Amino acid sequence: MAKDLWLPNGYELTDGSRIRSLLFSGEDWQIFNTQEAGSVLLVGFDLAQKWCDTGFIEESMLGTSAFGTVAFRSLTSQKQYAMLPVENGKSPDSMADALAFSSALKESRKLSQEASFHDAIYVEQYSRLLPTYTLTPCVEDEVVLGTWITGGVVISTTSFRRLTNLTGYMPPSDLAEIVEAAGLDFPIDAGLLAKRKSGQRTRADEKIADDEAAAGPEPSQRPKVRTEPRVFSLPGRPLLESFFNEHVIDIIDHAEQYQSMGIEFPSAIVLHGPPGCGKTFAVDRLVEFLDWPSFSIDSGSVGSPYIHETSKKISDAFDKAIDSAPSVMVIDEMESFLSDRRTGTASGLHHIEEVAEFLRSIPEAIKNRVLVIAMTNMIDVIDPAILRRGRFDHIIEVGMPSRVEVASLLNALLTKLPKADNLDLDMVLDALTGKPLSDSAFVVREAARLAAKSGKTELDQESMTAALKSSPDRKEKKTNQIGFRPDS
Repeated sequence: MAKDLWLPNGYELTDGSRIRSLLFSGEDWQIFNTQEAGSVLLVGFDLAQKWCDTGFIEESMLGTSAFGTVAFRSLTSQKQYAMLPVENGKSPDSMADALAFSSALKESRKLSQEASFHDAIYVEQYSRLLPTYTLTPCVEDEVVLGTWITGGVVISTTSFRRLTNLTGYMPPSDLAEIVEAAGLDFPIDAGLLAKRKSGQRTRADEKIADDEAAAGPEPSQRPKVRTEPRVFSLPGRPLLESFFNEHVIDIIDHAEQYQSMGIEFPSAIVLHGPPGCGKTFAVDRLVEFLDWPSFSIDSGSVGSPYIHETSKKISDAFDKAIDSAPSVMVIDEMESFLSDRRTGTASGLHHIEEVAEFLRSIPEAIKNRVLVIAMTNMIDVIDPAILRRGRFDHIIEVGMPSRVEVASLLNALLTKLPKADNLDLDMVLDALTGKPLSDSAFVVREAARLAAKSGKTELDQESMTAALKSSPDRKEKKTNQIGFRPDS
């Protein structure tokens, strides 16, 4: 991040405006406000030329400023228009502001299919997102727009249900219009579209009409065809990924087919393994993929020193999940309140009551379409009644990653990064095998940071080696297990 001011306070630009103070800065650009209450973007010649060559900005729109022996290109914006980095955006103040950003995203995408706009500079006056081409992974347009609309929550517009919950200030119909204005698709909700303004025909409306026309006048009498399932991806954990796809995603996506065989909903799941093995990461990715309301229970959210209060909080949490079904209930650190009632660590009748509440609530939640997932580092201390069939049918051990799993994650992380041709990952794999997957993610991020700091345009061997040396040396038992209990 650039810290030194490129131009001093009071410096007069070629258009007569004067520099006031620095607002934002990056490696090759700075944004100032001016004494006339407008904004000006200063950018290095190379980056400015790249914008001109791609068509993002016309050469005639740029001025030239110099201070000492250093010269810059400049782009001014009137005070009523936004000029700021996309990553610094806040929730739009109005529908017009949101539509302006959507339009800029759509128009900018027309000019380049390769550029990622997560690191771009938003220039509202010219309806442009100007990419800065930082050495960071590309981000899909759906995520760029979703993050902008929510003011910083990293979410895709395809997660439309979650997006509407995060933007309660905006009617769903307006939100749909904003997504469409960016030229993006989203899951169509017929109930939502029915609430659109009378006479307004959107791209989503036209898609529904086309689908209905193609289906014929009596779709209910057509033979039912098993559609291709969605595929949940969990880089670095192929076995866990396969399990979730088979035992959760496929059952949800083909509910009618499974229900005809007596399977109403996915069974509850326990993930257990040492700290740092990736249990929480896997659950977070699954919750994000399902795009359902999620609720959590842990010692911090339900713990209480008062008799009956903890069990009441547990009951209330499950009730909320059931009311919002289909939903997900995540039980973290389950050993905190579900340890064996027969051991000396259990706190008497108070603890027995809590376990009994879980025994009652879990089957009821599953029956009401709540996916229950629990996590623990100490599976051996969990009350056997909780782990019986009918509560948690699947007890999955998640160990530290194997070499193959680390390689899978590294390949996924490096896919969208520019890489040197001679990049050799063997040494990195040797060092990271058996360590938490978060270490692998850290090494890639750190290598990208070091490469960018050095002015490199590719991730090379030197940057990876330096990042590996700076990775924390955790003393952890190396295992490569991920499996299922023999009786699961």
